[in-house]
Amino acid sequence: MTELLTTLEMAEADRLAATSGISPETLMENAGRAVADAVIRRAVRGTTVVVFVGPGHNGGDGFVAARVLIKQGFEVRLAILGDVHALRGDAATMASRYQGEIVQASPEWVRGAGVIVDALYGAGLSRPLSGDAANLVDAINASGVPVISVDVPSGLDGTSGKANGPVVQATECITFFRKKPGHVLLPGRSLCGAVSVADIGIPTTVLDDIAPKVFENSPAVWRENFPRPRLDSHKYQRGHVVVVSGPPDQTGAARLAARGALRAGAGLVTVIGTPAATAINATHLTAIMVQSVSGPRAIDAFLRDARRNAVVIGPGASVGPNTAADVCAILQSSAAVVLDADALTSFSTGLGAADEVRGGFGFLVSTAEDQPSPCMLFRTIAARQAPVVMTPHDGEFKKLFGDMPGCKLDRTRAAAKLSGAIVVLKGPDTVVAAPDGRAVINSNAPPWLATAGSGDVLSGLIAGLMAQGMLAFEAACAGVWLHGAAADAFGPGLIAEDLPESLPRVLRALYEQTTH
Repeated sequence: MTELLTTLEMAEADRLAATSGISPETLMENAGRAVADAVIRRAVRGTTVVVFVGPGHNGGDGFVAARVLIKQGFEVRLAILGDVHALRGDAATMASRYQGEIVQASPEWVRGAGVIVDALYGAGLSRPLSGDAANLVDAINASGVPVISVDVPSGLDGTSGKANGPVVQATECITFFRKKPGHVLLPGRSLCGAVSVADIGIPTTVLDDIAPKVFENSPAVWRENFPRPRLDSHKYQRGHVVVVSGPPDQTGAARLAARGALRAGAGLVTVIGTPAATAINATHLTAIMVQSVSGPRAIDAFLRDARRNAVVIGPGASVGPNTAADVCAILQSSAAVVLDADALTSFSTGLGAADEVRGGFGFLVSTAEDQPSPCMLFRTIAARQAPVVMTPHDGEFKKLFGDMPGCKLDRTRAAAKLSGAIVVLKGPDTVVAAPDGRAVINSNAPPWLATAGSGDVLSGLIAGLMAQGMLAFEAACAGVWLHGAAADAFGPGLIAEDLPESLPRVLRALYEQTTH
């Protein structure tokens, strides 16, 4: 159930179901009954349920739900936005089967409701609501009454999660067969309330033809590739992560990343940096090694030892050409690389006004071959075999890729294709995308994860997993999920230092699930 289907893919699932012999009328009956079941779970019989229906398929689902609820002893008021005689297809059929009174929808109908069913507009709505529809949405949201939305809250784009105008604030959302990206991307996730997926009879075999590439992040996506220590293994078989430290006054971020890598299971972790930075790091670290290594040539020589198979650079590194040069040296190695924070921003510093050209995706690149630029970074990534994972937040993403069009999912997938790297666009709805189009949307991050240094720990988690041989895309997905799960396990009051220490209980539960 991890697949996320766009509105077009969901329409294809409906078509393929019909081809297999399942009628659209049956699917609509099942969908409407699932909505009615949600009301029955929430309210006692006799409750007044106001069902608002619209002019499309969602309206048909609403007619079915209303019919079922009347039979179950609820007081139902059904109000339509538009003309019932204008309904077509299965929605018209369901309207003809409804024997109760049908009134014109208006804000006054929310009064006295115990539950509201929002069956106005579906996930494919491509325009902002206005006029009577907008006024009705405003009244629903102001009512304070529990709202159950059919498929998505009316007004929400189910593919992008965008709210281009007024949107119903649902208490619960009943969707069908599979979730859509809009259920987990913000602001959609916060507007949907609790999301339930109902089985309405579409066979899972239709997914073989649709071949979805977007998933909701969970262990089901990456569990098979997750590294598990073997009884006969030793530390040198579990990889060696190298974390590049920043200057003496910015060393803490590297230590957070290093701790994350060690807790993720890497056999060895070394923090490298200038002599002054190394002296400071040495006073704070025990299980994590330190070594004085600084500058591109020294880093290049240090990474010739292939056992040092994963590198993190960026946390606290400082922005500038020196960091960019270190990145280029690291990218010449055979190690898997995580680029975070300053390692990314350093490639936007070489953009002088005379050197800028706008690429096909709207990002800025430099025409100067020897100046740090997005183009230089992407070329260097393209020339290597080992994987690269980028972990920008929105500000860093924009500095590297410019104003890309589309929703967060679209932008992350485009950036991954353009850069040749796995891109982790961080946030409460973190998106991880691979150059081949695969993507996940993460939904387990609690609000207290928004704290200084938490992103540094994430970069270490991903590197620690890659050091153990986990594939880069799966390692990025797993790192993001573990990051959220560790924060959730700790709870309010979390600071970045707590994340690695909270990870063991998450890993224990994960291992127990895979064992049983």
